[in-house]
Amino acid sequence: MKLKPSPTSPSQTLTNAPSQDARLLVRETLRISANLASAPPAEKPAPPPQLPPVEPGFQDQFVDSSFRLICSEEIDGRRWNYFAQDIGSVKFKKGSIRAVSLQSPKAPVDELVSFVRSYVVPEGFPDSVIPSYVPYMTWRALKHFFGGAMSVFTTQTLLNSVGVSRNRSTPGAVAINWILKDGAGRVGKMLYSRQGKKFDYDLKQLRFAGDLLMELGAAVELATAAVPHLFLPLACAANVAKNVGAVTSTSTRTPIYKAFARGENIGDVTAKGECVGNIADLLGTGFSIMVAKRNPSLVTTFALLSCGYVFSSYQEVKSVVLHTLNRARFTVAVDSFLKTGQVPTLQEGNAMESVFNLPWSNHSPIVLGSRFKDAFQDANSYLAIEPVFERERYVVTYNPSKGNIYALFKDQAKPDDILKATFHANVLLHIIRSSNGNRFPRRENETDPSVLLPSSTNLEAHIADSYKMVSALYAPFKSKAKEQGWVMSESHLNPGRARLCGLTK
Repeated sequence: MKLKPSPTSPSQTLTNAPSQDARLLVRETLRISANLASAPPAEKPAPPPQLPPVEPGFQDQFVDSSFRLICSEEIDGRRWNYFAQDIGSVKFKKGSIRAVSLQSPKAPVDELVSFVRSYVVPEGFPDSVIPSYVPYMTWRALKHFFGGAMSVFTTQTLLNSVGVSRNRSTPGAVAINWILKDGAGRVGKMLYSRQGKKFDYDLKQLRFAGDLLMELGAAVELATAAVPHLFLPLACAANVAKNVGAVTSTSTRTPIYKAFARGENIGDVTAKGECVGNIADLLGTGFSIMVAKRNPSLVTTFALLSCGYVFSSYQEVKSVVLHTLNRARFTVAVDSFLKTGQVPTLQEGNAMESVFNLPWSNHSPIVLGSRFKDAFQDANSYLAIEPVFERERYVVTYNPSKGNIYALFKDQAKPDDILKATFHANVLLHIIRSSNGNRFPRRENETDPSVLLPSSTNLEAHIADSYKMVSALYAPFKSKAKEQGWVMSESHLNPGRARLCGLTK
């Protein structure tokens, strides 16, 4: 006969239940303790940002007044606050913007040091160059010092050797004139070297302008034969023009050779390119010697040779295919994309780029990295569009009084933000031109902007529409540009250095 298991007694149930609960409680306690032990310590709140030193009393004129702070701006380490007069109901009086510097003026010595640094060191020094740059430039400067000193004696010696005159005063005077001529050329070369990054941004335009200056210098030298008593001023002017052209040629040579090089062979490409240039120079010299024996007309011969020189220079520059986007090539690419939906190829984009526009002249109605006071007439126009760009690191607007579209960058702007802001500015330009039948004032004195431009309400609508278009089209534009071979990771748009900072709501 089987024995049935006896049911658990109440006392046993009460004994087992607490033991199971105890084990669970211990297990959970150990797990929570382990989690707390492995968790990172709570971060301390970041200290508030330190504001730059403010000159005492700089805002006294705005105490107990109706002026209100709109935003702050920083350029080259210096800050400005912008105020506008409040007339109530979140409205500001037109034309009441005031700029106040947050720093006291620099001492004359500091201004002089900054001025000298702008000529002798590159932008961003010392982080923009490798450590060996300083000793290299030191020895280079010393070498040129001795070379310049020796040139005085060698020039006078050569002139005495060829028997300029038996008179003791004449060789010295001629040597001094010749040295002054060369010295003026070196000064012009030094001053023009301050263009710096423009040799990268507007390479083709500067290269062609430099060749034109070389030809102009040759023409002025030719004119000294007609007025020999004006030899010194004409020779100095000619040498300045030719040295500026030489600086341009030297500064743009490496980027051009780099564009032609495939792989790590830029040294070989440069050497062979210089060899071809020297051979052609020797052949041209031999040709001119043979022609000179026939005593041709000097003016006619020079005119024909000048036409051949300028035409060859233009074709040389136009044949260069660059992979980066400067302002001219970027405008060509965006215009083609907005009209056809396609980005031009490298060859097409470079072929459509104009090389006649001088880089220092502003032919485009788009201004990048401008000052706040140039972009906005009054605070209301800024506050009306600021929410549109709340999530962006830039602000794009239009100033009807100046007839330009302005792109302002916030202090957190990255290279891609600059690229996007430029795309946005071109889109806004396209919308405004389309709404006005392709009429758009390029300069203040061309026409009355108020006749061609929409009202402020329509302008705000255009800016909002352009933002929607940019949100939808910017990514496809970048993708298609990369497919065509354009380098989008870096650009040569050369924006201004002003940045908006400390924006207030």
